[in-house]
Amino acid sequence: MRLLLSVAVLILAFSSFAIASSRSQRAHGAAVFSASGCQHCHSIGGVGGHKGPDLSGVGRRKSKAEMRQQIVFGSKVMPAFGDDLEPGELKDLIAYLKSCREKPANTQHVSTPN
Repeated sequence: MRLLLSVAVLILAFSSFAIASSRSQRAHGAAVFSASGCQHCHSIGGVGGHKGPDLSGVGRRKSKAEMRQQIVFGSKVMPAFGDDLEPGELKDLIAYLKSCREKPANTQHVSTPN
């Protein structure tokens, strides 16, 4: 019984550490997003630029591998950031972007009678 209790305590302690670590990783990723200038072109939650796509729900739409590809190599309209980011910064940025899971606002337009 003591062994089972000890295992349960260890699991709880490890999961608490993992949650705190994940939270700090996302916070650092948000700082990388800001410091790297991502917000000049992209918005999240209505804050940021509008040259690039809104990334509020990117965590629902893109896999980590797709995000890494886009950030590292860029595209026709987005510059590559592979040489600008350290591996840890890239990992944390992707963790932050993966946490951006906002559903798009309902943009149905209701016509009003004239």
